[in-house]
Amino acid sequence: MNKKRLISSRFSVFIGFTGLFLLLSFVLRVLLFLWAGNEVDSSIIAVIKTILIGMFYDFGTVSFFLIVYAFYLISLPEKLIGSLLDKILTYIGLIVNLLIIYFSFFAELTFWEEFQTRFNFIAVDYLIYTYEVIDNINESYPIPLLISGILVLVGLTVFCFSKIQLFRATFSEKTTIANRGIMAVIVLVSFFLFSFFVDNQDAEWSSNRYNNEISKAGIYSFFAAFRNNEMEYDAFYASKTLESANDIVRKKLAQSKVEFLADNGVFRKVINDTEKEIRPNIILICVESLSASFMKTFGNNEGLTPHLDSLAGRSIFFNNLFATGTRTVRGMEAISLSIPPTPGRSIVKRPKNAGLFTINEVFKEKGYESYFYYGGDGYFDNMNAFFSGNGFNIIDRGRGYIPEYEIKTSRELISDEEVNFENAWGISDEDLFKQVIEHADQRKSSDKPFFNFVMTTSNHRPYTFPEGRIDLPQGSRSAAVKYTDFAIHDFIQKASKKPWFKNTVFIVMADHCASSAGKWELNIENYRIPALVYNLPGYEPMKIDKLCSQIDVFPTVFGMMGWEYNSNLFGLNVLELKPEEERAFIGNYRKLGLLKRDKLLVLDDQRKSNFYQWDDQTFKLEKLPVDIDYLDETIAYYQLASYLYKHDGLKVNQ
Repeated sequence: MNKKRLISSRFSVFIGFTGLFLLLSFVLRVLLFLWAGNEVDSSIIAVIKTILIGMFYDFGTVSFFLIVYAFYLISLPEKLIGSLLDKILTYIGLIVNLLIIYFSFFAELTFWEEFQTRFNFIAVDYLIYTYEVIDNINESYPIPLLISGILVLVGLTVFCFSKIQLFRATFSEKTTIANRGIMAVIVLVSFFLFSFFVDNQDAEWSSNRYNNEISKAGIYSFFAAFRNNEMEYDAFYASKTLESANDIVRKKLAQSKVEFLADNGVFRKVINDTEKEIRPNIILICVESLSASFMKTFGNNEGLTPHLDSLAGRSIFFNNLFATGTRTVRGMEAISLSIPPTPGRSIVKRPKNAGLFTINEVFKEKGYESYFYYGGDGYFDNMNAFFSGNGFNIIDRGRGYIPEYEIKTSRELISDEEVNFENAWGISDEDLFKQVIEHADQRKSSDKPFFNFVMTTSNHRPYTFPEGRIDLPQGSRSAAVKYTDFAIHDFIQKASKKPWFKNTVFIVMADHCASSAGKWELNIENYRIPALVYNLPGYEPMKIDKLCSQIDVFPTVFGMMGWEYNSNLFGLNVLELKPEEERAFIGNYRKLGLLKRDKLLVLDDQRKSNFYQWDDQTFKLEKLPVDIDYLDETIAYYQLASYLYKHDGLKVNQ
C-alpha cells in the first residue's frame, strides 16, 4: 500500500518542517501588520492580497531550505533508509535549519524595529562588519536569553516531531526512488522559478510601502539584496541619450557664474566676484542620525536639543535641507563628493572610489590639510579606504582589523588611555571631540589651515554614553540625541577658549535621519535634516529657507568665503538660486527622487517613475500624471552621475 501513496511518508520530516516554516512566516507577518499600526493599508482586499503574496514568497523561500534534503531523500539507496547514517544526517540537517529559521524570526523583529523593513542590503553589510554588529546586538538586547530561547524552541520542535512520529515515518518507509521523486520535483520547480523568474521587487504591488514589505519573505529578501547590492543605472532605470542628459545637467549647473572646462560632464570653474577670500579652519561635525524633527526649531517639544537650537539662532542655519539617503555612507558620499545618490551601494563602499574629485580637492587647492575623525574602526563601511584614498589623514579607534594597505595617507589610532567611554560603535562624542581639540592645539603653529571631517557615533543604538551628562536614562534614542546635543555644546565651549577658535568655522550637519520608514516609496519628512554654519567671519546669523540638499552645503560655504575654484561637484551655492531652481535629491538604494517646491518625482529600478505633489506641512503625497520635463531632468541628474562614476568622470585627473 505504501508504494501507492502520492507522497511517500519518507517525506514526513520534510513536510513537518515546511508546515512549521509557513506557520512561523504567517505569525511574523501578522506581528508586522500589528506593529505597523495605522501606517499599513488594512482594508480587507489589501490584507488578503498581502497575505497571499507573502505565502507565495514563503513557499519559494522554503524550497531553498529543502532542495538539498529533497534530493538526499530520493537518492539514498533503499537499504540505507533508517540506518544510523540516515538518522544522523536527518537530525543534523533539521536542527541546523531550525536554528536558522528561529534565529531569522527574532532577527527580523529586531531589524524591523530599527528600519521598518524586511532584510535588505543593510543586513548584508552587517554580516561583513561582525565586530561592531555583534557588540551592538549584545549591548542592545538580552542575547543569553534570546539564544537560550532559540535552543529551547529547537529542542521543543524536535520533541514534537518525535511525538507525532514524523521521524518514525521518515525512517521506516522503504520505497522506490520514483515514488519518492514527486516531492523533489515540486521543490525543484519552485527553486528554479524563484531563482530565475521571480524577483523580490515583484512583491511591491501596493502604493503603501508597509504592505509591500510585509508581503515579502525576510530570508528571500536577504539573498535578493546580496545579489543586487550593485546596480547599473542603464540596466534598471529609465534613461535618455547621454548627450541629452549631459546638456540638461550642464544647463542647471550653469545658473551660477561658471565656465565649463570640458565638453562633457560637470567639470567647471566657479567664478566669484568677491574681492577677498578668507581661509579659516573648518570643522565639520557630521552627526549620526540627527533628524530635523528632534529640534525645537522644527517643532519638537521634548527639549532634546536646547544647545543646538540656541546655536542655530547664532549661525547660518539651513532649515529646508534634505539628506540624500538613509545611511551614514550615503551622507558621507553626498557631503564629500557633492553628487546625487547613485543606485545600489554608496560610492564610499564601491570599487574605484579613490582619486575622486571631492571637496578635499578644493581644500587642497586653497592650501588646507584635511583629516577624517571617527570614534570607531574606520574599516567599518570602507570609510578609511575612501577618505584616505581621497587625501584625508585618518584618526580612528582601530580596535579590530587594521588593513594598513588601504591607508594611502597618515593614520593615527586613538589609544585606550585616551578613552573614557566606549560602546559597540566607538568612543563617546566627548572623547572624539577631545581628540579634535588636542590636534587643533598641535596645528596652531602651522601655516596651513585645516579641514576636519568628524563623524560621531553616540546617537546610535545601543544609545549609551558617559553617566551624569544629561537628565535622561541611557538606552533610548531620545537620551542619545540629548547627549549628542550636550557633547557638541561642550566641544564648542572648550574650543571657544582656544587661540585658534576665532579663525575656525564650525559646521554641524546630520548624515541622515533617525528613520526612513513610512508608507510612501520615499518619505520626505524622513530625509529632512538640520545644518548650521557657526562662526563664519563677515556674516551675521541668518536662516537659509531655500530647498536644498546635503550636496549644496559646501559649495554654498565656498561661495560665502569668496572662493574661486575648479569644481567637479554637482552641488550649488544655494544663495544664488532662484525659487524655481531650488531642488533636493533624496533616495534609497533602489528609489531615486528629485524634490522641488511642491513636487516629487521618483525613479524605480523597473524603468518606471511616479510623480507626486507633496505638502510641506504634512508631507503627504498625492499622485499626479507625470510631467515630462520634470522626468527628463530627474533622469538626467541620476543617469549622468552614474555614468561619470562608472567611466572615471569623477576622477581628479580626467
